[in-house]
Amino acid sequence: MYLILFDIDGTLVLTGRAGWRAMNRACADEVGHDEAMRGVEFAGRTDWSILRDVMANHGKPLERPLLDRLNRRYVAHLAEEIQLPGTGVKDVMPGVRELIAALERRDDVALGLLTGNFVDGARIKLDYFDLWKHFPVGAFGGDSPDRNELVPVAIQRARAAGLADVEPSRVIVIGDTPNDVECARAAGAVAVAVATGSYSVDELRETGADVVFTDLSETEAFLKLL
Repeated sequence: MYLILFDIDGTLVLTGRAGWRAMNRACADEVGHDEAMRGVEFAGRTDWSILRDVMANHGKPLERPLLDRLNRRYVAHLAEEIQLPGTGVKDVMPGVRELIAALERRDDVALGLLTGNFVDGARIKLDYFDLWKHFPVGAFGGDSPDRNELVPVAIQRARAAGLADVEPSRVIVIGDTPNDVECARAAGAVAVAVATGSYSVDELRETGADVVFTDLSETEAFLKLL
């Protein structure tokens, strides 16, 4: 068996920055102005770590009650923002639907998510594009602020669900940022990088990813990995 774990933003879909707008609104609710997110890096990070940095910039320690409150606000705002046209690309990334269909036809593959999104945010984003149904398990941004801790969480959940009982070497992590590559390598998983986010093929190769694709439309090349 193989457990194949997909990142969401920049890998499966782009949402026209709905996630950024929703998180900015959630933070603005807390700090009282709409510049709350200024200077904080997003790409490849967990929502938990992003919010920790935002709140630290405003002198607020991110204790559990505040984290939970921000999470609830973010999810509520995201449900609204995902319905708007947004800015930039708002679509499923090239080849994603075809690759998922090809993988689901195999009996040696289990699919899951490994994402920095909170689980409810992940569901809203993927439901909008009718993709959530393909991913019965996953590890999410509310499981740990450290993305490098998420692969073992996903493995444990796949095992508990009876989907796959695999060692890390049989796990493939697909993402679009150096942080996705790093979390795969930290766990001993295979790192597949895809240049559909904000990093180029050359930049992703420099991270030490095992395989780099321009996009996921290279279905046959991906299947050869198995």
